Amino acid sequence: MGRHVAGECPELDRYVDDVCADIGREVEALALPRLAGVVLGGGYGRGEGGMRASGTRPCLYNDLDFFAITEEGASSAEIVAISAALKPVSREWTAKVGIDVDFIVRTPWRIRHDQERLMIQELVRGYFDVAGRKGEELFAGVARNDASAVPWMEAARLMMNRGMGLLFAMPSESGRQNPYGASCDADFVSRNINKCVLGVGDAFLVSRGLYRWRAEERVAALAAQGDDGLYARAVEWKFRPREEPVCDWETARETWLGGHMEVLAAVGDGDYRRTLRNAARWLVRRRSIGELRTFALDPVVRVLECVERHVRDRTAPDDSLMRDWRVFN
Repeated sequence: MGRHVAGECPELDRYVDDVCADIGREVEALALPRLAGVVLGGGYGRGEGGMRASGTRPCLYNDLDFFAITEEGASSAEIVAISAALKPVSREWTAKVGIDVDFIVRTPWRIRHDQERLMIQELVRGYFDVAGRKGEELFAGVARNDASAVPWMEAARLMMNRGMGLLFAMPSESGRQNPYGASCDADFVSRNINKCVLGVGDAFLVSRGLYRWRAEERVAALAAQGDDGLYARAVEWKFRPREEPVCDWETARETWLGGHMEVLAAVGDGDYRRTLRNAARWLVRRRSIGELRTFALDPVVRVLECVERHVRDRTAPDDSLMRDWRVFN
């Protein structure tokens, strides 16, 4: 039996095992010719998934993130075909388990290209085999980097994404509304507030070369840096979510703004250097120059600076920011 839930809950661990086994059989029955294998990643893949009480029984809370790895050299058309074939499986199991079941399709080249990314490094250290080849074969060519070597850009990416989540959950006089048009219920708001607090703490550690792979180790590392305990409470909330948020939106906003300044101070101006390559990346992917003030900065930094203005001014994301975030997320 795999270990999927943080803490002790054999009942849920067995349930995730059974779900993975059933999904694995469905995926293998599809006989997709260029699909090498599927693993469960995310929190439940590395044994740090959340558990929420539902009546007298525990239930899953976080998304189930499956990574579908293609064969080497799979074409764009083959990748699209694999994604399309897995969408019905995603919809079916989302309805069955009551949480989002996602398939993230990646080529071996893309995994290696992004191997310094936090998402990939956490994936190769914690996954559960579901279908096809085993993860040890799928990720054989991926370096296992030291946690202290996570690039500073990952701190900027964390701040960008968690800042956007904070804006999505921002209260307004007319009620809470996210940019996609769906009402933000209390759980959506609480979850994004909690992700914000966690993201700020993780970004702080990354920017100082102090990141750790396990959540309890990050709690200890931040405590040693003088954290007031908010991050530790956010980790507890992530593992055992409650109806009430770990803090209110304004506290999360102040935490994010403070974290933004800390990350900038830690990485220094030299890491935000302007290059023609950065300018070219923006022009190719966005087909525009954008703000001249930030022209030639890394695209993630450009989007982060825009997010910071919206968080500071308490303004919802406009169409331009949403477009830029989707492109460079």
